[in-house]
Amino acid sequence: MAAHAARGRSGGRPTLEEVAARAGVGRGTVSRVINGSPRVSAATRTAVEAAVAELGYVPNTAARALAANRTDAIALVVPEPETRFFAEPYFSDVLRGVGAQLSETEMQLLLIFAGNDQRRQRLAQYLAAHRVDGVLLVSVHADDPLPDLLAQLEIPAVISGRRSAEEALPSVDSDNFAGACSAMRHLMARGRTAIATITGRLDVYGAQRRLDGYRAALEDAGRTVDERLIAQGDFTEEGGRRAMRELLAARPDLDAVFAGSDVMAAGARQALREAGRRIPDDVALVGFDDSAIARHMDPPLTSVRQPIEEMGRAMIDLLLAEIADSRPAAARRLERRQLVLPTELVERDSS
Repeated sequence: MAAHAARGRSGGRPTLEEVAARAGVGRGTVSRVINGSPRVSAATRTAVEAAVAELGYVPNTAARALAANRTDAIALVVPEPETRFFAEPYFSDVLRGVGAQLSETEMQLLLIFAGNDQRRQRLAQYLAAHRVDGVLLVSVHADDPLPDLLAQLEIPAVISGRRSAEEALPSVDSDNFAGACSAMRHLMARGRTAIATITGRLDVYGAQRRLDGYRAALEDAGRTVDERLIAQGDFTEEGGRRAMRELLAARPDLDAVFAGSDVMAAGARQALREAGRRIPDDVALVGFDDSAIARHMDPPLTSVRQPIEEMGRAMIDLLLAEIADSRPAAARRLERRQLVLPTELVERDSS
């Protein structure tokens, strides 16, 4: 019986009209139920769902997407080289959260790298053809032209990490300022007096806010900010190692380091060991991200946890809301959706 019901009258796949006839409703009602419209009574929805199950009807998602001028695809755009993407746990954690949340929809995810001018140009052509319904942007620098391009094309987009305090795009970020403050308060409570910091690239707003938190915590404690204890890194292990060597040369008496990422903290640890400094006996070390790197370092690294997977999930929720919003892009921009998630210090043996 079920095997015969799964075939339409013509012997092929069951049609929308056949589902409507089985349920005793109109074709439009079936379409509303399949597309999740709330404008359907519970009894009607139950009847349509039963007819769909009995006939084995499978919606033609391609036709639905075409009719709605949709592609059912989202692009996750990373304006960085692949080497950085695969070296830093931050990116894989964001991707995990995005993928988990997107798995509950019919959307497909495209991963696109745009780490140089040639790739950005190809991406611009791809986006101009409106081949995706929306874009997630991860690790965007202040001068990156991609956000402005998306605004011009009126493609819904959500950014991970604001470019500035006046970010125009919907964004999801962690509280970088509060996270840095908590790291500094922890180090000062441990009796550390010459606390250095290794920043990320300062054209990244999150790195700026972590540096702001470092300065504010010292000032709130009545301490002077010594510029010799501030070195700029670039979120890479080599950058952390190089910055740590600079700090040791400038202030050999430093007794703690707050690194703006776990990856840079790993580089700093190597430089400290090369200089014969013990962690945490001689120099306490704190990172940022609370990635797998932090847990597997020797000694395990105290780190500020930002909820990266949750950030990925929240980005999808924001983007789907943007895609579903039928208002003009200018009207949507007036209602800036900015989400900042809390951070938490995870104490381990390095401090």
